[in-house]
Amino acid sequence: MKVIDGGICAVKGVRATGIKDGKMGLAIIAAEGPAAGVFTRNRIMAAPVRLTRDIIYEKGQLSATIVNSGNANAFTGSKGQEDAMDMASLAADVLGVDEAHVAVASTGVIGRKMDMDWIKGHVQEVADNLTDKAEGSAATARSIMTTDTFPKEIAIELDSGIRIGGIAKGAGMIEPNMGTMLSFIYTDAVLDMRELRDALKLANSVSFNMVVVDGDTSTNDMVLLTATGKSSIEPRYEDFQEGLEYVMKELAKMIARDGEGASHFIEAHVNGATTEDDARLAVKSILRSPLVKTAIFGRDPNWGRIVAAAGYSGASMEEKYMSLSFSDGTTEVPLVVQGRVVDDENVLSSLEKIMESEDIIISVDLGMGFHSATAWGCDFTYDYIKINAEYTT
Repeated sequence: MKVIDGGICAVKGVRATGIKDGKMGLAIIAAEGPAAGVFTRNRIMAAPVRLTRDIIYEKGQLSATIVNSGNANAFTGSKGQEDAMDMASLAADVLGVDEAHVAVASTGVIGRKMDMDWIKGHVQEVADNLTDKAEGSAATARSIMTTDTFPKEIAIELDSGIRIGGIAKGAGMIEPNMGTMLSFIYTDAVLDMRELRDALKLANSVSFNMVVVDGDTSTNDMVLLTATGKSSIEPRYEDFQEGLEYVMKELAKMIARDGEGASHFIEAHVNGATTEDDARLAVKSILRSPLVKTAIFGRDPNWGRIVAAAGYSGASMEEKYMSLSFSDGTTEVPLVVQGRVVDDENVLSSLEKIMESEDIIISVDLGMGFHSATAWGCDFTYDYIKINAEYTT
């Protein structure tokens, strides 16, 4: 497996592009094949999510995806549903495909009517510039950004020659199950809908569902996986799963690194849990804690906040078995070893140096079992407050 250039357009059978006009953006991705998806668990589900979920569940086949940024088309009632259907129809008309196979995704402000005149005025322009070149993927990734500070894309080639490429957007309203994030992933492998569904569900559980920025769940989360089959290669299940998880984890890390206002990227590991669910509870509780996140921002070596966050997570644990360490990826400092605080005058000074790093790794061993989980997040900064206090103004 190797990383290659080109994002989603590195995958055979994919053409894409997008435009950005201030806060408004529009993208089209043309790629035919069986498809699978995972969607927000928020009970207030945006109109495009409902539409696309039904297409995926009923048809299991996509010909294209149309995406807008700047407006979430969420909490918009029957008019919002009509607008989502109109977007599918517009894309189908300019591409000459069946609108029953066109996915729709939106991201932006909740509770505002769509500017359909703007979309109608730009959809042909986007369609006319579809390309299978790398710039098409890059333009698409840029067009779906909201508070993101950089576009997120990646592509890999497996040893078999199969390619997997993905783009994503997301910076805030992230967690507990995905967040204000969209991701569109493509492969040229020969796979059916059932194989895609199983692979996506498993990969999502260890990637996008393990990102924590602020603990809010969006109305618009969506991850779609489409197989064009243009490589004519049927992959070994293990190889494809490994490649898909790599792509989705890398995109998840980009989202965490680009958390709104973030100054530190945090990777957290919980090992030694009695169950996998316990490991996930503890690791996400640590990354969700405002006290942990603000301590990281302030470079304050107040590690007690971490054991407290793990303790109230609901996971089974006992103080006497717990261990804790910090690392910057090069140097690791043990702070607690099997319930005993490391009594060394150099520990705090070493920890302070580690906390100056942009990347911080927190490792907790519960010493209770053999299950583990990894999650990614970021700190809380003054800029996070500013971004969200002024989001619509």
